Amino acid sequence: MRPRSPKTSQKCSRMTARPDSMANALARGSRLSILEATRSAARSPFGRAARLALLLLWAGPLAAQQAVRVRSATAPDPHTDPILAAMHEEITRSKAQLKMENVPAPYYIEYRLADLEEFRAEAAFGAIRENQRIHARTIRVVVRVGDYQQDSYFGPGIGVFDLGPLESDPVALRHQLWHATDVAYKNASEALAAKRATMRQFASGQPFDDFAHESPTRSIGPLAKLDFDAASWTDLLQKSTELFRTDPKLESLSASASFQCVNQYFVNTEGTVTRHGYTLYMLTVAGETQADDGMRLDRSPYYVAASVRELPSAKQVLDDTAKMLSTLKALREAPVVEEDYRGPVLFSPDASTDIFNAMIGDNVLGRRPKPGDSSRTTGDFAASYKSPVLPTFLSVVDDPTMKSFQGKTLIGAYDYDDEGVPGAKVPVIEDGVLVNYLLGREPIRDFPVSNGHGRGAPGQPTSPAIGNLIVEVKRPVSRDALKQKLLEICRQEGKSYGYYVETLAGYNPRLLYRVYTDDGHQELVRGAVFDELDTRTLRHDLVAAGNDLLVSNRESVVPSTVIAPSFLLDELEVKRTDEKNAKLPEYSPPPLGSKP
Repeated sequence: MRPRSPKTSQKCSRMTARPDSMANALARGSRLSILEATRSAARSPFGRAARLALLLLWAGPLAAQQAVRVRSATAPDPHTDPILAAMHEEITRSKAQLKMENVPAPYYIEYRLADLEEFRAEAAFGAIRENQRIHARTIRVVVRVGDYQQDSYFGPGIGVFDLGPLESDPVALRHQLWHATDVAYKNASEALAAKRATMRQFASGQPFDDFAHESPTRSIGPLAKLDFDAASWTDLLQKSTELFRTDPKLESLSASASFQCVNQYFVNTEGTVTRHGYTLYMLTVAGETQADDGMRLDRSPYYVAASVRELPSAKQVLDDTAKMLSTLKALREAPVVEEDYRGPVLFSPDASTDIFNAMIGDNVLGRRPKPGDSSRTTGDFAASYKSPVLPTFLSVVDDPTMKSFQGKTLIGAYDYDDEGVPGAKVPVIEDGVLVNYLLGREPIRDFPVSNGHGRGAPGQPTSPAIGNLIVEVKRPVSRDALKQKLLEICRQEGKSYGYYVETLAGYNPRLLYRVYTDDGHQELVRGAVFDELDTRTLRHDLVAAGNDLLVSNRESVVPSTVIAPSFLLDELEVKRTDEKNAKLPEYSPPPLGSKP
């Protein structure tokens, strides 16, 4: 057992891809879609300044590169697509003509256009309260002044975001790109001067380039499109939320569908031309209630799939909703965790994917630290290169080239990242040791080239992101064997029970069970939090992992997938939450009446 540090505050925000995987229903309810966010920025009275502010808010550090690749540039002619043709013609003209007096010409320009379609519907208490379709196009222009070693990608120089014309009118699109390029070039010239002034404050020079070289590539993939029957899904949303009638103590029951199609177009002055598309079909049901003492309780089964055919059937959704409501009722009646417990805790595959996504996926990204910071990256693994970060029986790879696993389509798969670099399988942790970071085209120390993980949502700057993060286990054991090991440790330590966590909300349990050593029966409890659940806990206290890998598709900034098994920690602190209970409703809900 390792010494414990003082308690630290931790947060985990995510969008996940299987039942009961949201941090909480409120967070999801306030979530803006990509389209809503871009449209909101475009409507702002502050115009382009507001759009740039949105871009800066979304921005993350670009990623670095790892292995030089030689690739063929042969592919279908981009001029067969009117959007690519207009983008190619305008970027060629900009490269030839863009030059201000006393300012160097750009050495690199990129255009990225995203065509987005979205269907959104939501029901509550058996009635539809949202049903809309949205179509939008975003453009993002980056102009780099200087050279690969030191350039203008800094502050206002990170690019210009705007909405694009919905019709494939080459004249309108080229004019919009021209204007955005002109603004981006002027911003870049100011940013380069500011960057050079900032870097002069530090004695040591930067030991890596600002931007990595890449061979040009061409890949024109098929256009993605939505394919679904809207009426059947709105009907299902209504029917699932009508189940609120089965529980008079239920305070909220809603269900929503968000079906998105994104086609991304990319060209740069190095000669890269790519087009790729994807679809995401998301469905969620969320319920809230309160125990008699006022403790708020919520659950939210949630699904993400690459096609509508991979979403659950109507019967399964209704069954899962009924199961969720029965669990909320059981939570209301469950005992509150009163004791401080330190001992073994078993995590289900569902909870495990949340942990590996947040604690491993977020920390293996090669994000460049701020100027003057000598760290290799940001995050908990900034100083962990070639050091142990997990037990020796665990390895982790990220493989965006894997299209499916156990018959399920992986939404984290892609052929080319959003910087036009081929996606590549990257071993990030081998036998517990961190051996790589996931990188785009912004180098970091020891990593000068990209490994195809520079990704960005429409309108966003690219930054390193996971694709398909897969946990590999040496000597995996069955779920029953993990439970028996949990009970064995409890008996050795004289405990009458251990804990099993089925689902999480952030880093804390949403569904938590005591597992009793006498006969192995389980008891649902509420009001618990975990203390000191962090990356050091995974390294020191994770003692076994299962053979029950779960595919967890996740809709977040970019689509991703985490595949992980159940695991056992031999020591973790479980205690009662210090969050105050809320007041119960002041009066009863209205009468149900008859169904319409």
